[in-house]
Amino acid sequence: MANPGYGKRSAPGQRPRTTSDFAHLLPRDAAVAAYVDGLCDGADISVNTLAKTLPYGQCALRTTLNRLQEAGHLRRGSECVATEEALIWVTRTFFSRTSRGDEWWDAFTRGDVPPEQAPQRPTRSRSFILLAALGRHTPALTLSQADCVTLEPQVSEWFERGATEPEILHALTEGLPPRIHHAAALVRRRLLDKLPPTRVAAPPPRAVVLRTLECGECRAPAAPEALTGGMCGPCRGSGPDPSATRGPEGAVPVQGVRARMSAVRAGLVPRADRTRR
Repeated sequence: MANPGYGKRSAPGQRPRTTSDFAHLLPRDAAVAAYVDGLCDGADISVNTLAKTLPYGQCALRTTLNRLQEAGHLRRGSECVATEEALIWVTRTFFSRTSRGDEWWDAFTRGDVPPEQAPQRPTRSRSFILLAALGRHTPALTLSQADCVTLEPQVSEWFERGATEPEILHALTEGLPPRIHHAAALVRRRLLDKLPPTRVAAPPPRAVVLRTLECGECRAPAAPEALTGGMCGPCRGSGPDPSATRGPEGAVPVQGVRARMSAVRAGLVPRADRTRR
């Protein structure tokens, strides 16, 4: 394991493991990727540590990690972590079993990960399961499978309007008459008469993410859009990328930092004068 806060960090929203996750990679790269994928978060996956465990040398492993980065499975960078005393920046290697493009890693750095493809619909819907279990909660309202299929769209409409399962159960079972002659008819009537209005949920607050990425070759920090395939422009041989050194909007240009600091120092009040005042 790496020091607390450092090491491997799994990217969010990955698909379930399959035997063909890394079939598109070279055999050695696939073997290393499968090994790293099986490690828990916080594991030390530096070249030195991997070389002590895997049957490959440090040079081979360094080449493999760079190829995994190029294939979209890995990015190196830093992340701001809150401790009880302060905020500290730690070095992390982000790993994704699912191959990601540069745009996805760019969004991940901003804390705005694109939504994944919707999961496959289960065999039985949430509405059908609630209706089928209604008899266990209230035996007098036991429904047949045909009744559950018929009433399923009405319960789905309740869920679409923001109702919860306890709320639906309360609406269907509270204040029942002493004798129930037709459970499906009573449930249908209550689902229609007590249908709630549509609820508008407030959007969740957006989390503030402090995270940067760096070039996998020279380890220089850069804007995510400047790291094509995880490498900066000079390391790709395409010359320096202005966006990698431009910094955020309003930042002082590199050539003007010294002049700005001199102006700040000149405006400071000496300690002796501050004491007298």
